[in-house]
Amino acid sequence: MPTTEAKPGTPARSRSRRSFEKTLASAKRTMLLSEIVKLAIDSFKVSKVRFALTALGMVIGSASVIMVFTIGSTGKEYVLGLLQKIGTNMVVLEYEGGGAGNVNEYRNDYLTLDDERAVDEQVPDVAKSSPMLEMHDRVTFPGGNAKDVLVLGVSPEYRDVRNLIVYTGRFFDDEDETTHTKAAVVTKAFAREMFGSEAAAVNQTFQLSGIPFTIIGTFQESVDTFGQSEISDETILIPYSVGRYFTGTDNVKQIFFSIRDPNDVEEASNEIVEVVHKRHLPSSVYKPTTLTSLLTTAAKIANGLTVMLVMVSAVTLAVGGVGIMNIMLATVRSRIREIGIRKALGATAREIKLQFLIEAIFISLSGGVVGTLLGLALPVSVRIFTDYTIPISAWAVVIALVTSTAVGIIFGTLPANRAAQMDPVESLKYE
Repeated sequence: MPTTEAKPGTPARSRSRRSFEKTLASAKRTMLLSEIVKLAIDSFKVSKVRFALTALGMVIGSASVIMVFTIGSTGKEYVLGLLQKIGTNMVVLEYEGGGAGNVNEYRNDYLTLDDERAVDEQVPDVAKSSPMLEMHDRVTFPGGNAKDVLVLGVSPEYRDVRNLIVYTGRFFDDEDETTHTKAAVVTKAFAREMFGSEAAAVNQTFQLSGIPFTIIGTFQESVDTFGQSEISDETILIPYSVGRYFTGTDNVKQIFFSIRDPNDVEEASNEIVEVVHKRHLPSSVYKPTTLTSLLTTAAKIANGLTVMLVMVSAVTLAVGGVGIMNIMLATVRSRIREIGIRKALGATAREIKLQFLIEAIFISLSGGVVGTLLGLALPVSVRIFTDYTIPISAWAVVIALVTSTAVGIIFGTLPANRAAQMDPVESLKYE
C-alpha cells in the first residue's frame, strides 16, 4: 500500500498563520480603541460648555482633597514642631515612692546629685543633664503685695536641656555654679511685675529668705506650656550649688537628661532607670517621662483628623459624579440615532459601552487634573512668595487623581450600559 507522506513545513506554516492572525487582531483592537478615543474627543469639541460645567464638580472636589491634605499636614507639622521645642530628646527622672522601714520610721529613697553623675558616666547616649531642687518662698512686690514664688535650683545645662530662651541678660554659667554666686534668672512675668520690664530687671537685686540675689537675666520657655511644666509664671532659677544650702540636703526632686539622638530616647530612659535602681533600694520606684509617646499620639490624632476631612471632601467628588451620570444619561438620550447608526455599521455593544465610559472618565479625570492644579496653586505660591514652607503631599495628588478616575468609572457605567443595550432597529427609528 502506498504510504502518505506528510508535507514538510505544514506545522510551521500553520503556526505562522496563527501568529499572523493574532497580530492582526491585536492591531484591529488597538485601532478600535484609538477610534473610540477620537470619537469621545470629537463629542467634547461639539459641546464644550456642557463638558466644562459637568467637570466643574470634579474640579471643586479634587481641589478640596488637595487643600484638606495641605491643611492637615500643616497642622500636624505645627503641633509636632511645638512639642519638639519642649524637648523631644528629653528624659525627666523622678522618685515616685518606695523605700525602707516601718510605718513610723519610713525612709524615702530620693534621687541625689550622685545619681546624675553616675548616669552621665554610664549612659553614653546622655548629652547633658541637670538636677532640680524645688523651693517656695514669699517675695514682696512693689506696692507691698507679697506673693509665693517658685524657686528652682538647677545647673547651667538646664537651659539647653529645657530649650529655654534667654530674653535679656544671660544664664548663669559654670563659674557661677562653682563660686556659689547669688545670681538669679527670672521669668518675664516676674521681671515686669517687680521692675516694670525685662531690661530694667537685669542687675537689680531682690531677697530670697533674707539673702540678696542679683538678677542676671530673664527667660521664657520655647513653647507656652500653660503651667503644665515645672515652670510657672513667676519662677526664679538659681544655681544648684546655692539652692542646696536652702534645702540642707543633697536630695533632688527631678533630674533632667538630654539624649543625643531623639530616636534613642526610649532605650536611653530604660538605661537611666537601670543605673539609678542599682544605686538605691530594690523597692524604690523611679519614673522616667519622655515626649515620645506624646509625639506618636499627636501624629495619630492629626492623621486621623486628616483622613476624616478627606472623607468629607470626597462627598463633593460623589456629588460631581452624580452630575456626570446625569449629563451622560442625557447625552445617551440625545445620541440614540448615532448609536443605532454605529451598531448598523458593525459596532459591538462592547465598543459602544467603552465609548461612553471613556467620555465619562475623560470628564471626571480632566476635572480632577484641573482641580489638583488649583489645589496645589496655594501651597506652591506660599512657598515661592513667602518664607513659610507649607508641606505638599504627593499622596494627596495621587488620591485626587485616582478618585477622579474611579468616580468617572463608577458613575459612567450606568449610562454606558444603557447605550450598549439599545436595539439598533429601534434606535434608527428614533426621532
